[in-house]
Amino acid sequence: MKSFAYHRPTALPDAVKLAGDPGADARVIAGGQSLLPAMKLRLSQPTDLIDLAGVADLNGIRIEGGTLSIGSMTTHASVGASDEVRRAFPALAALAGDIGDRQVRNRGTIGGSLANNDPAACYPAAVLGSGATVHTDRRSIVADDFFVGLFETALEPGELITSVGFPVQQRAAYVRIRQQASHFALVGVFVGTGPDGGVRVAVTGAGQNGVFRVDAFEKALAQRFEPAALDGIGVDAGMLMTDLHAGADFRAHLIGVLAKRAVEQARARTSR
Repeated sequence: MKSFAYHRPTALPDAVKLAGDPGADARVIAGGQSLLPAMKLRLSQPTDLIDLAGVADLNGIRIEGGTLSIGSMTTHASVGASDEVRRAFPALAALAGDIGDRQVRNRGTIGGSLANNDPAACYPAAVLGSGATVHTDRRSIVADDFFVGLFETALEPGELITSVGFPVQQRAAYVRIRQQASHFALVGVFVGTGPDGGVRVAVTGAGQNGVFRVDAFEKALAQRFEPAALDGIGVDAGMLMTDLHAGADFRAHLIGVLAKRAVEQARARTSR
């Protein structure tokens, strides 16, 4: 691993200043579950590492009106164990409590997961599927504009995620088939009905360009929110990826199966 300067700011303005230093090739470390392995393999070799763990303002969970706000440095374990999240958005609590293993859940953070935007990560499906908003030190970015491609987001150099605002869902569920070695989603489907009654369906682990919405599913479920509404509707395998774990055709089949399961779970579970 290449040597680097280590910084541990305790205030957000200091972290923003360090991250925006034009004279350094700085990387921000949230939970470090993706960055540190990349550094060990020398796939990432920053000159400066900015640890956000000491910035208290980036941690915490609160309800503001009809929005569940989660600080970017809040760990997966904290989201999964939060009574507030379990009451307001049980599908999100269930999703967070099943990410990775204990180490990943207790070190990984929601902000780090979203900034990394792994194409098989679970949080992007929840953010896109619920119509959440990602707040940064500069602006607010709606979910549909945030995810750009594989490991790519709308974040600009030096821009830091501060929190994520989730509209409290009328009903929602996330169902996935996990890849047993990595615990990432082979395919994961999030289905949610928002405060305005609109239906959103987001898929992770399958798209060639990362997480994506399924418009045909959304239209069908808006008319009739039950598994049978998806009969005869599929996802084009041509837009899905093939790798050593599964082919595009198999992933297309799984998306339909998991979407129906998610609808069934959502019907049995209300978020308020």
